[in-house]
Amino acid sequence: MMTFMNDGEHQQATNTDICLWLDFYGRLLTEHTREILELRYCEDLSLSEIAENLHISRQAVNDRIRRGVQNLAGYETKLGLASRYRIEKESVSQALQAIETGQAGQAREKLLQLSRLL
Repeated sequence: MMTFMNDGEHQQATNTDICLWLDFYGRLLTEHTREILELRYCEDLSLSEIAENLHISRQAVNDRIRRGVQNLAGYETKLGLASRYRIEKESVSQALQAIETGQAGQAREKLLQLSRLL
């Protein structure tokens, strides 16, 4: 599970991480912060483009991004929904691959592991 507590560490999170966190926790943010994060990480707009579109300063965009990512990382640290989703998705993928390759016992084991998670 990833943790991002100080200002510099949030940069370790990938765009994919942040977009997934937005899917799980975005509604816990203000609408304005969520919009800025979606524009930055899901739509890949630059700080200047976001600032121009929203009629705010680049510094305001940067501040919202920093605080928003810290909030999302905090939610993930406490709740772990995105990490759990990834584990479940990987287990299903491995079980399907085992079925396709005729490894029924391995597929059964993966599905049992998955059922324990649920």
